[in-house]
Amino acid sequence: MSTHVAASHPTHFPRQLAILILVLVACGFAGNHVAARLAFENGTGLLLAILCRSGVALLILIAIVLWQGRTIRLPAGSGKWQVLLGLLITIQSLCLYSAVARIPVALALLTANSFPIILALLTWGLGGARPTLKAAALMLFILSGLVLALDVPAVLAMDGDLGGNWWQGIGFALGAATSFSAALWITDYKLSALPGAVRSMFSMVVVFGCMIIAGFAKLVPGGMALPSTAAGWTGLGALVVLYGAAFSVLFISVPRLNMARNASVMNVEPIVTLLFAWVVLGQMISPVQMAGGLVVISGIVILSLRKSA
Repeated sequence: MSTHVAASHPTHFPRQLAILILVLVACGFAGNHVAARLAFENGTGLLLAILCRSGVALLILIAIVLWQGRTIRLPAGSGKWQVLLGLLITIQSLCLYSAVARIPVALALLTANSFPIILALLTWGLGGARPTLKAAALMLFILSGLVLALDVPAVLAMDGDLGGNWWQGIGFALGAATSFSAALWITDYKLSALPGAVRSMFSMVVVFGCMIIAGFAKLVPGGMALPSTAAGWTGLGALVVLYGAAFSVLFISVPRLNMARNASVMNVEPIVTLLFAWVVLGQMISPVQMAGGLVVISGIVILSLRKSA
């Protein structure tokens, strides 16, 4: 029975339904990041937030693997790559939440979403295809939008008044983009034969284990601190629920979503984040930064559509 189900190709949802599901998933992930900022502003430790999030994701993935009847035996020689993938996802999670804690949430996500550029350059540097002139032009287009979104000229002009948090936040967001790009490269070139749910489950095992070790070793000051206010508990609970819901819906539905055609819909996440951050946190960005954000998102959408065409 399970063999027959695995062998058959699932019927795709109607495109309107697939797009609606992906928009809802993007809203869930966006809400998770805003909830994380709310939790951090009210005393929640960075490691605790990632521990709770990864724990829920791990339980969901274990259930999916059992439901699908997958074997959890890793192919020969893939163990080291799976561990490295988990470590990279750990770094990406730490960097992204560290960025969210320091700079406006939407700007953190926009910066982290520059990963397609880094992935293209990484693939080329490791012997893959060189980016075409059109792809290179799109990358420059995305970078120009990022310069506007971050309002780099104004930032440089008021460097002394910004404080260290701004530069740290941007650095962490770029670190998240870089580690995620490396994780995608490993997924595509070293672990592509492994079922997605199994690969992700092992990655979450590594993330969860790293958070426990880092917490006991007190590697991050206050990393396991409990929320100090009711708002902090609300933020922590919301980030776990929203991430878990979005994660599970995406993983369960992905075979029927025709991702090759519809994945670009997920790029609405920074826009939704901007709205949620304004409503929940009162964070605002200037019209120039909004325009830059639209340039970044447009460039990423075009780049992803070119790859899936």
